Amino acid sequence: KLVIFHKSFFFLLIINIINLFYFLFFDDISNLDSFLYLIARFVSFSLISFSIYYNYNYYDKLFSTHLVNLVSCVVILGLVIDPYIFSGRYSGVIWNPNMLASLSVIAFGFLLLKESKKTKFEIFLVLLLIIVSLSTGSRGVVIALILPFILKYGFSLRNIIYTLFTGIILVFILNINLDTGINRLYTEGLFSNRTEQFNFAITNLQNELLTGYGLDQYSGIPNDIDVPLELEGLILASHNGYLSILIQYGVIFGCIIILIILFKSFQLLSYLKVKKKGKINYVFLIIYTLIAANFESLFTGINEFHTLLFWFSISYISYYKFQEDNEV
Repeated sequence: KLVIFHKSFFFLLIINIINLFYFLFFDDISNLDSFLYLIARFVSFSLISFSIYYNYNYYDKLFSTHLVNLVSCVVILGLVIDPYIFSGRYSGVIWNPNMLASLSVIAFGFLLLKESKKTKFEIFLVLLLIIVSLSTGSRGVVIALILPFILKYGFSLRNIIYTLFTGIILVFILNINLDTGINRLYTEGLFSNRTEQFNFAITNLQNELLTGYGLDQYSGIPNDIDVPLELEGLILASHNGYLSILIQYGVIFGCIIILIILFKSFQLLSYLKVKKKGKINYVFLIIYTLIAANFESLFTGINEFHTLLFWFSISYISYYKFQEDNEV
């Protein structure tokens, strides 16, 4: 009770209560997958809360460094095993290029926003993470690479222009001089078949507008439905975290969940801005996730690294705020 009912993690408890209420009264209680989602979400939130509560000093001092080191090892290992970084959409040793992009841009952001002076090796890692992130061909990479520069050097017109110019040059070099999978950004368009999938998800939402499809339908595209011919063979998802929540819960409970996420995020970001506190790396991850959720199915997953790191970040900042306010 000391942890689960702690003021810092109360928003997680509210979401767990909403999940339980929805499951009992609006979901199919005989659906094992929905029950497993209910339990898994409770367990993941509880583990995040316990971990922060009992290991606060570790997350305050060492976690960012260990995260960057771990991702860097994964990236370097991938280059050793598969050095053909420009032969297509690069994924290294990760099963999916978008997943590798998520890892590499988060590590890049954490490393760039590091307060202490960077070593030559860390500068090398920054450049390596930029190149690997771009080589994945992920459409959200450009935003993820620009945001840390703005947070670190300020939101001025000059800095934005410098950052955009640098990003365009990097993309231009990779795209023109190397026949890579990044060309999909130009040959397939920015959203490609995602527009069709998004529209398909909207249509499905309209069919279950009020109560949604159930806790187990967290990908954004319900199972066991007729798929249009143009989408057959694709791994379907709404590619929008906010829409995925609405499809899962319906507009009533879904809007409550979204409001909790947005309110808690903006509350913590405003607190850090007013108090002029640090934790800029977690600020980057929260803002990046809120933006990236417009074109990736974030928030709802159980074992997706980016999603877990988002819930961890707002939970950590919430506990940090509690510590500061109460001078613990």
